Amino acid sequence: MVELREVAEQVLFAKTLDEKLLFSPKSVSDEVRECGVSLSGLPGRPNELQISERGTKLEKGAEFPGTNKMDDRVERGKMLHFLANHELLATELMALVLLKFPNAPKEFRMGVYETMKEEQAHTLMYMRRMKECGTEFGQLPVNDYFWRMVAPMECPMDFVSRLSLVFEQANLDFSLHYAKLFREVGDTGTAAVLDKIYQDEIGHVGHGLKWFRKWKEEGLTDWAAFKTQLHFPLTLARAKGMAPYNAAGRLEAGLDEEWVKSLEVIEQSRGRTPIVHWFNPNEELAMAANIPNFHPKKRHKLLETDLGLLPLAWARRDDVVLTEKMPSREHLINLRDWGFPLPEFIQIGGDKDLLERKLGGLRPWAWGPQASKMMQRYAGSVSKVSKLQWREPVKSELFSKRSGLQLAEMLDERIGKWCESEEEVLASVREFSKNGGDVLMKSSLSSAGRGHHRLEDGEVSANDLGWVKNVLKEQAGIVVEPWLERVLDFSAQYEVREDGVKWMGMTRVLNDAAGRYLGTLVHTKWASGLDEKLSKFLFNEMKVMQLYREKMPELIREMVDDSYRGNFGIDAMVYLENGEYKLRTVVEINPRVTMGRVALELLRKTQPGKAGLYQIVRKSGFEDWREWVAQLEQSKSDRLLSNGSYPLNDPEMADEFIAIWNVRSKVADVLGLC
Repeated sequence: MVELREVAEQVLFAKTLDEKLLFSPKSVSDEVRECGVSLSGLPGRPNELQISERGTKLEKGAEFPGTNKMDDRVERGKMLHFLANHELLATELMALVLLKFPNAPKEFRMGVYETMKEEQAHTLMYMRRMKECGTEFGQLPVNDYFWRMVAPMECPMDFVSRLSLVFEQANLDFSLHYAKLFREVGDTGTAAVLDKIYQDEIGHVGHGLKWFRKWKEEGLTDWAAFKTQLHFPLTLARAKGMAPYNAAGRLEAGLDEEWVKSLEVIEQSRGRTPIVHWFNPNEELAMAANIPNFHPKKRHKLLETDLGLLPLAWARRDDVVLTEKMPSREHLINLRDWGFPLPEFIQIGGDKDLLERKLGGLRPWAWGPQASKMMQRYAGSVSKVSKLQWREPVKSELFSKRSGLQLAEMLDERIGKWCESEEEVLASVREFSKNGGDVLMKSSLSSAGRGHHRLEDGEVSANDLGWVKNVLKEQAGIVVEPWLERVLDFSAQYEVREDGVKWMGMTRVLNDAAGRYLGTLVHTKWASGLDEKLSKFLFNEMKVMQLYREKMPELIREMVDDSYRGNFGIDAMVYLENGEYKLRTVVEINPRVTMGRVALELLRKTQPGKAGLYQIVRKSGFEDWREWVAQLEQSKSDRLLSNGSYPLNDPEMADEFIAIWNVRSKVADVLGLC
């Protein structure tokens, strides 16, 4: 009787396909347990199927064909060539595990042998089908990705984790989906091959899962053990095929419900180096405190932790979002079903794997002291060619309200005054209130309405004076300005790049009578719905689009230092003075991501022509917030968002704040939500 080792050697080292694919007797003996082989190179291959030890960069024209080309005979042949190479690699890897670990349990080894025979058959079936398409095996370049990921295995557990539970599990998606596609273009022969491979793959995954459960760490669930078993560059997302997710096939293979549901919402980079994002909205507070270990007050910290998922508005599918509070699987499934492309979410403190990966850049909400400290741990992993490198904090002067005044002065606009002493503050208050009216004071590093103080009729009480003294003690100064009769708040969004400042779009900011933020309205025509007189004032008299699209980028470039890269927002307003409209070109600047930029990015993920309203609501504002959430309606889409109200973060897990993206067909409809 032929020894199992002899068969495995033939499969692994043979130089011809005939030897590799046809030497598999029905029964073998597994009695000779010689020392395991240490294969440092590549498997034996005929010359036309050789793979490079440095991997293969596919030539133009040899890429995996798109599904839109499946009705083309030549393109189908290319696709089958790829698939045949994958099956051949799997065959060779199974021979390798038999030779590398001769003392593995006999039952395991015999299971691998039976699987190897099926992989040989799969390769032959693909070869026959591709030949009928006019393609010979070896006619196109082949890659060695499977080999590079699995061959370095140090124990049989590595084998079942990597090949059975990653690549073969992913084939549960691919083979089922592509069988359907081949059938749709009339290639029933290839569809039948994929049907057979799909059924075999269920058994292969089941075999790997059986031994995975025997060898995993006691006390861990299957999913928890699988997560600890994989190491970069092999990621959990590789266990899903680039095809619709096949939950039923996984359950049939024996994977449990936790595994199947958890994997469904996992997203990780499949090649593009990910950009790391972090929502850190308290940087101005950290700068104002100016202490090494700053800790924001509870309500400010809640905003940061509750809305940690907010970067999904602008992150790409392959990116990473750092968050303190991981969303539930159910919420991630909802986001995906609604049409959001999901980045990879990693809990802060659980990022060991991320430190081993090459990164495409770092993009926190703001480059303040907290961001520089947090992101420094990833600095060495960022690609040298990236324009999103780690950096020291942006100088606090740029965040200061004084910078907004300076930008306004470049346009000969002087409404507020910068004050660095109590005397200057009181003098400015008297000046702006001499004809009656309220006065607004803003601390130097205030943001989002925090650090604002209103004086009715310019009257300064002992409490008001105490506020002034405290701010001047902690910060560089205070801006004093008249309280204006607001008609319209809006913002212009920019991105400072190496080649200049790019205008990104305009948004309308909705505030209540006290100036508190209610939301951001966005539409392709950002001023849609304004009355005719106000529109004429903006576009005909003030020519706001020329101002913000053409003039403002030049001024921004002048005021930021050469090293600044990233988002930049300008808040502006229209107000009434003696019954006439007036434009305040610059209310303040924000050298960071802003809620306006969030809304613009959400609009890009939304069907064209829709109006969007981005809001942050407080759970404490509802008698029954669960009832309110239950009444929100969402549309499901495979790509772009449609009419509905979409909670961005997980309402169940939020302690206080919920970010909502409302989409409607008309501006009037979204305005009615405020």
